[in-house]
Amino acid sequence: MNDEAITKRSDYRPPRWLVPRIELVFDLGVDSAEVAATLQLERAAGGDEPLRLDGEGLELLELKLDGTTLDSSQYQLDATGLTVNGARDGSVLETRVRIHPRANTALEGLYLAGSADTGFLLTQCEAEGFRHITFFPDHPDVLSRYTVTLRADRARFPVLLAGGNPDGHGEADDGRHWARFVDPWPRPSYLFALVAGDLHHIDRDFVTAEGRSVAVKLWAEPEAIARCQYAFEALLRAMRWDEQTYGRCYDLDVFHVVATDAFNMGAMENKGLNIFNAKYLLADPDSSTDEDFHRVESVIGHEYFHNWSGNRVTCRDWFQLSLKEGFTVFREQSFAAAMDSPALQRIEDVRRLRRAQFSEDAGPLAHPVRPDAYREINNFYTSTVYEKGAEVVRMLARRLGPAAFRRGTDLYFSRHDGQAVTIEDFVRALGDANELDLGAYLAWYGQAGTPRVRVHAEHDAASQRLTLQLSQHTPPTPGQPDKAPLPIPIDMALFTPAGGRLPLHVEGEARPRNGDGVVELRAARQDVVLLGVAERPVLSLLRGFSAPVILEFDDADADLGVLLRHEPDGFNRWQASQRLAQRAFAAAMAGATDNRALTVWCDTLAAVCDESGDTDPALLAELLAVPDAVELGATLEVLDPPAVHAARTSLLQALALRIGAQALASRYQALQEAELGEFHPAARGRRRLKRSLLGLLAHADGEQAFGLAAAQFKAASSMSDQLAALALLVHFDAPQAQQALADYRHSYNVNMLALDKWFAVQATRPAAAALEQVEALMEDPAFELRNPNRVQSLLGSFAHANPLGFHRADGAGYRFVARQLTALDALNPQTAARIATCFNAWKRLEPGRRALAREALAELAARPENSRGVNEIVQRTLE
Repeated sequence: MNDEAITKRSDYRPPRWLVPRIELVFDLGVDSAEVAATLQLERAAGGDEPLRLDGEGLELLELKLDGTTLDSSQYQLDATGLTVNGARDGSVLETRVRIHPRANTALEGLYLAGSADTGFLLTQCEAEGFRHITFFPDHPDVLSRYTVTLRADRARFPVLLAGGNPDGHGEADDGRHWARFVDPWPRPSYLFALVAGDLHHIDRDFVTAEGRSVAVKLWAEPEAIARCQYAFEALLRAMRWDEQTYGRCYDLDVFHVVATDAFNMGAMENKGLNIFNAKYLLADPDSSTDEDFHRVESVIGHEYFHNWSGNRVTCRDWFQLSLKEGFTVFREQSFAAAMDSPALQRIEDVRRLRRAQFSEDAGPLAHPVRPDAYREINNFYTSTVYEKGAEVVRMLARRLGPAAFRRGTDLYFSRHDGQAVTIEDFVRALGDANELDLGAYLAWYGQAGTPRVRVHAEHDAASQRLTLQLSQHTPPTPGQPDKAPLPIPIDMALFTPAGGRLPLHVEGEARPRNGDGVVELRAARQDVVLLGVAERPVLSLLRGFSAPVILEFDDADADLGVLLRHEPDGFNRWQASQRLAQRAFAAAMAGATDNRALTVWCDTLAAVCDESGDTDPALLAELLAVPDAVELGATLEVLDPPAVHAARTSLLQALALRIGAQALASRYQALQEAELGEFHPAARGRRRLKRSLLGLLAHADGEQAFGLAAAQFKAASSMSDQLAALALLVHFDAPQAQQALADYRHSYNVNMLALDKWFAVQATRPAAAALEQVEALMEDPAFELRNPNRVQSLLGSFAHANPLGFHRADGAGYRFVARQLTALDALNPQTAARIATCFNAWKRLEPGRRALAREALAELAARPENSRGVNEIVQRTLE
């Protein structure tokens, strides 16, 4: 991998050629399609370079400049694009190319989803897919107004869709028809989209706050459209929420949303034509879990919110990816919290961040929220860019407060409407609107790694002063050995040992705060003095997870028990339980005979369960949860997956026995008897608690739990209950497991999204023997290596979520995944590269596994035919 293959942020130059308008005409077919493009060219001021257009895998059929056909001496065509001589400001360039949708297994550009006879055509252009469709300066800072005409056989492709407003349709010769779309708003090429096929839809008119009537249409294949109603209603809720919260109204006459089973990403925000992976759009009680419903609402909100935070205001270059993604993830999380429970949403956000992004920060793939260089841009669609980027926006929003943050976003949208901008522009607008300098927060975008915040508290009863000695340290990451201090907001509150609230009076402030407040750590070391603290308090820090850091605070186990019972902040109540569990895990790994943290954790949770009438069932379910093996393993310097599993299991067994099998079974059965299959938040919370109770019961009385799970599986009125029971039976190797798997497979034999769950349950069975099961499932008729959802449900689940199977002592898990990556990379490089990140923690493995993982990685790295994306991941992981 040489330096010429690296794109660096420092090398950015504004575009030398612009394309104010582009007209596209598609003659569509399954095996072959022709694309005619007419580009109105504008030379940037001061530029004198020849016209250079990106293009890959295109068969050039015709090329004209200002109406004159060019011969081969007037242009240069190579593997990555087209250089045209003689173009001038105001020239018109016309190209005609041929592409092959059916052969496009990478699912980037124009491709066929499904079979040749019944599948439909669609596009995916982010980040660099448009260059696989036609010759164009395929960069986000080239904004154009698009006019798109689609032509196709009416019988085979009765529905023709593109972004923008409809601008005519009609019949053509030989059974073909056409449709034209015009977008009045300038947009980058990555937001281009078309769909052609036999699709059904549901629709409704939506009247915006500005009085515009919008035809909202959601499209899917005939057998799937009935499962789209929930997503459709969620979309309407998102449209209204964005108006009320951010003042952003939809800006076209029609809004299309399309579902497909063949999609590399979760969804895509193409202007006026959002395209979704079906697993994030289809949801019905029979085949979707409560988590599926929540995820559908979140993702459909995310893509809609991009209409402003990404489309109307877009990225100058791909290094600014978090400008749109981090901001929009924050908007998505806020929407999801407003629709359900803020505390549960925050727990979910942080759990995902810690599991994926903290692990990313701690390994060889660590990178800043805004990277400085890349070899393959698709590899930077990461948790760091998305989730950590959202946490930075959350800190800015917290720093400003709701009203000031809204002023800042209003200025950002109005100041930069129709522009491709940078993260600096975003932060500057937030500050300018409120006459503040927020520039210090830009350091969060440029520095990789997870900061560690150390807190030491000293109480002086005589002077009633509590001194907090705060310090921060970010460990070195690849390419960044030295780290600068960051602005870190620490939200805190004080409690008495009995759980009562104490006022918070920070030295230097005129009056006490009302029980809580934020202190900003800005230096490597900083002291904060709290006044009027008569007795040693219980300190609750980082409330609501006010910054994406690792907190190091040696508070007493008993203090965490107080917070677990009395902290009104739901997140920090959960966090207290998690920290006790982590301490108990560390003691178990060290072989401690007196595990004080385990005793406090078990006793406190047993008391909470006895008082559970005062606790929301969904929150209680989270309080009873133990961090998963991946998160616990990340706390160790040397990772031994079987030892992690054994220690974690011992925690669950201790908690289950402390609460008691009878109490667990009694509470479970009461919830089961009241189960009506409803889908409002309270019902979802009860099912979540029921799942937690049944899982704990399996550690206290397996035979009883297996019987209850088998009965729940058979009588389930929701997929949540059925899948929870199936997972318990399979993961505990219960006698009823194989029959339940067979029954599930029979019930959902033609429902591929439901079968994805069946694959995933087996792929995540915590056992070394899961590998043989996964190998057998590779031969299942429902499994297809060409389909990203099938691949992620089986291979992705095994590699990323089954430490015992993947990290087998004989290295067979590593060799198996490496072989599958080789085959997958030839078909779909993006999916292969995402799964290849499963080796991220190999350097922390115990010596035997470390050597075997490195051997598998080295063999994979030695393949000369690796795609650019897989090669980058493997090479960086090995470094």
